[in-house]
Amino acid sequence: MACCKLTKYSVREVTLSTLAMLVFSAAGLLWLPPWAAAIIVAIMLAVWGWVLWFFRDPDRPTPTEPGAIISPADGTVTDITPLGAGSMLGRDGVQIGIFMSVFSVHVNRSPVDGVIDHVDHVNGAFLDARDPAASQRNEAATIYMHYTHNGQTWPIVFRQIAGLIARRIITDITSGQAVKRGERIGMIKFGSRMEVLVPVELVGEVCVKIGQKVQAGLTVLAKSGSK
Repeated sequence: MACCKLTKYSVREVTLSTLAMLVFSAAGLLWLPPWAAAIIVAIMLAVWGWVLWFFRDPDRPTPTEPGAIISPADGTVTDITPLGAGSMLGRDGVQIGIFMSVFSVHVNRSPVDGVIDHVDHVNGAFLDARDPAASQRNEAATIYMHYTHNGQTWPIVFRQIAGLIARRIITDITSGQAVKRGERIGMIKFGSRMEVLVPVELVGEVCVKIGQKVQAGLTVLAKSGSK
């Protein structure tokens, strides 16, 4: 079943949690009274089950609509912000921010078809990802790519930003790599934020609103205009 598929980025955590579950459960059964052993086993099974659930990686039917810019992350839209010419795009744009809680699927996907120009990883703080300062101060991987629409090439930027609990960003792409819309490109472990920056001239319609729940590879954030 798709809901039971685990991401390839989960090997370390799943292995460690499985070993811990087996060791502590066995120790409890061998050396503790039955009632205490039952509690230990129940706790370890619950933790192990949560780890498996957290690292789920469901397959999703990526929208095929031309010009659709899709969500790179599961979570809640926290902001839709106009950007000036001094933004990471190097021109006026629109930024859509998404908060990923510990209950979200944390595998990240490319919002459009395109080619990766480069990836910048910057160390930083670990503020709560909902804090407005997190975008500028937290550890982040910024992915620059170019996207062709109606014969014109546009810059697209999307960012993986660590949070209060998230302490590991995985960016599984390299410069020059071609990616497809909805393709898996990495993961942020245990709560975080993602941002998508799009040139304002490219945005024909913003399709989400603040507070809306979105799904990576499935929800259309915006549609490219006719330019």
